[in-house]
Amino acid sequence: MKTRLPPPLPPPLRMKGKKTPLRRCVGCREMKGKTSLIRVVWADGDFSVDKPGKAQARGAYICPNSECLKKAQKSKGFERSFKRNNPKTVIYAQLIMEVTNPCPNGLSSER
Repeated sequence: MKTRLPPPLPPPLRMKGKKTPLRRCVGCREMKGKTSLIRVVWADGDFSVDKPGKAQARGAYICPNSECLKKAQKSKGFERSFKRNNPKTVIYAQLIMEVTNPCPNGLSSER
C-alpha cells in the first residue's frame, strides 16, 4: 500500500508592490536601483543626461558620485555602452556638474 504525502504548504505571503528595476553602473559595474542612478542617453548623434529617465534612446547609467565618473572615463564605460569610439568630453563635463550639484534650486532631488 502506498503512503500518502501531506498536502503541499501554501506559498509564503508576499507584500505586493513594485520591484525596483536594477541597472549596472558603467563606472563601478555594480547593480543598483534604477532610481539611484543617473541616465545618459545617445540620441540624434549626441549625448545628454536624461533626468526623468523616459527618453526613447539608448541609455547607460552611472552612480551620482565623482569616483564612478572617473572610473567610467578611465575604463571607457560610456564608449563600451554606446559602442562609440570617442564620446564627446562635453558629456563628462555635464555629468560632473550633475554630480556636484544635482539640483540647482538647492532642494532635494526626488528620483
